[in-house]
Amino acid sequence: MPLARVLLKATAANKTVARSAFTAAKPDYTNPNWLRVGLAFGSSVALWGLLFKQHSEDFHEYKKRNGLE
Repeated sequence: MPLARVLLKATAANKTVARSAFTAAKPDYTNPNWLRVGLAFGSSVALWGLLFKQHSEDFHEYKKRNGLE
């Protein structure tokens, strides 16, 4: 049996046995995952806090370097 035919049979067998990694499941909007919601909002708040802190430090450094303080 030629090698190409063996490989073709092997791939056909794998496709019929293997499940798809992408399953179509409808999200349940009546019961949200509160841990994920909390992590999303918490990380957002943390990043905005770091942004404002860095802006404040940069602004004070700018004033100090330009003699505005």
